[in-house]
Amino acid sequence: MIRMALAALVLVLGIALTTPALAAPATDFTLRDINGESVQLDQYRGQVILLSFWATWCGPCKEEMPHLQALYEEQKDQGFVVLSVSSDDARTASRVKPYIRQKGYTFPVVLDRDSSVTGTYNPSKTLPYSILIGRDFEIAQIHSGYNPGDEVKIKAEVVELLAAPKPE
Repeated sequence: MIRMALAALVLVLGIALTTPALAAPATDFTLRDINGESVQLDQYRGQVILLSFWATWCGPCKEEMPHLQALYEEQKDQGFVVLSVSSDDARTASRVKPYIRQKGYTFPVVLDRDSSVTGTYNPSKTLPYSILIGRDFEIAQIHSGYNPGDEVKIKAEVVELLAAPKPE
């Protein structure tokens, strides 16, 4: 019984120590987008950012993405951006651009082929995985996985962050 309790405590502490903390500053990074252009997270400072980790082989990711596109289209003029981070490695990265174009997604998509950014924000490499960053560049929410209906909660969080006063 005590072993099980200790194992559970170690698991919880391990997750807590490797998961980004809420209200902690976002860690800046630079990656190439699907067109080969350099994209830096910091260029979106002052906007509400949904950092969405996904992969072309991830079924729940593909299920979530149309909802992210709809939210992006609805809120982008208010200062919202979905920055989609493909976790596809060198073997599957060539599938990302055709997939994004075929589906008509218009949010920015960057490639994290070596998992450097994924390792920073999502060390367990759970997919899909989203980090919601406020205009103040602080982590506001973390979402792991996707279940139908999650998009309603995420939309409410985005709208709330967009309504908050802009930092000076």
